[in-house]
Amino acid sequence: MEHLSIGEFARASGLTPKALRLYDDLGLLRPDRVDPFTGYRWYVSAQLDRARLVAQLRLIGMPLARIREVASAPSGMAADAVQAYWRQVEADTASRRAIVSELLVRLRTKESTMERTGTTLAASAAARMGIGGRSSMNDACLVRPGLIAVADGFGDDQVASIALHTFAQGVSGAGVSDAGLAVAVEQAAEAARVRAERADHAGTTLTAVLLDGDQGRVVHIGDTRAWLVRDGGAEPLTRDHTVAAALVEEGRLTEDEARSHPDRALLNRAFGGAPEWAEPDVFVVDLLPGDRLVLTADGVHAVLEPEHLARLLTHPGEPDDVTQQVADAVEAAGAPDNYLVVVADLDAAASAA
Repeated sequence: MEHLSIGEFARASGLTPKALRLYDDLGLLRPDRVDPFTGYRWYVSAQLDRARLVAQLRLIGMPLARIREVASAPSGMAADAVQAYWRQVEADTASRRAIVSELLVRLRTKESTMERTGTTLAASAAARMGIGGRSSMNDACLVRPGLIAVADGFGDDQVASIALHTFAQGVSGAGVSDAGLAVAVEQAAEAARVRAERADHAGTTLTAVLLDGDQGRVVHIGDTRAWLVRDGGAEPLTRDHTVAAALVEEGRLTEDEARSHPDRALLNRAFGGAPEWAEPDVFVVDLLPGDRLVLTADGVHAVLEPEHLARLLTHPGEPDDVTQQVADAVEAAGAPDNYLVVVADLDAAASAA
């Protein structure tokens, strides 16, 4: 039987050599043969179906022991096992939904005790974007007084821009209320949905920060990101709305596995699709003079290593210099995708005379 090298098997299966090594370490997919001297792994084509099955089962969050059972079972029994597992997942989710509803009611009735500084912050901002290895530019950004926002479209080169500008119109007035913000979000989602009807599987992410005195009101859906740079560190304010990220957070998938999975960018929330998938996270973050806000599309944070990106984002230069350094780093790394970065440095707003 002809053996395939790990590189050949990776290309044939749609996985990466790193993922295959991980599946070997986890005992989910052993190579057919391992060279006793070099440790090099060899596979056979008959293992391709198991490799793809293991990857899919990991992506739905199935525990390792259960994956071993399913992957080794005849197809009919495997299908029954997957169905039984998923029924339990849905039952568990329904139970948690009731708990969450009760928790939200209790938390929202508590009066906030946080003290605000009373400082009104203003931003000095810059943006940089590039088409990368794509044939069209699907990313969009906005930098306006009191607002920075980015969107990463897919399946259409206009949906991101349409959603972004619709949202910006909705929050253009001074002192936008919570109700007004909710309306702006709904309008952006609807504009994206209408545009997405023109193309299959089209939609967009959206991540925005609206400055409100000494706070930032964050709206986020998808896998674009908002970061807060403070005291020499860069911390993400948002969580990616991807299947892989959710499983990593639950401890069901490793970081290495998520980074190398063929479906690592599969979104579970975005504007443009079904209404239940178009619910963004909306929250408030307290800000200080000297803070830096950064927004990135996945053409940046999925290309640059986390440590490298953190060094660039914490560089003490002006926003225009920082965005240029990020763009240069992405280009040096091959820029396989559209890329986009917005940097906004915050300081106390000048008082009116």
